[in-house]
Amino acid sequence: MSEIVKGRSIKGVTRPSKEYGEGRVCAKPGCNTKLSRYNRREYCHAHAPVRYPRVRGRVIPEGT
Repeated sequence: MSEIVKGRSIKGVTRPSKEYGEGRVCAKPGCNTKLSRYNRREYCHAHAPVRYPRVRGRVIPEGT
């Protein structure tokens, strides 16, 4: 037996975007790039450390 839940969404009610402060600059010494208040990271795009995605199900050979 399956249960069905019916309802309506509340129109006009949205969750506000997270903000991480105004006036922040890149943490890299010598970089004066101003960060967006919505950017949760501490570095600008040019100085952000490289992040590799998690690959599931297969092994990527080294050197490719």
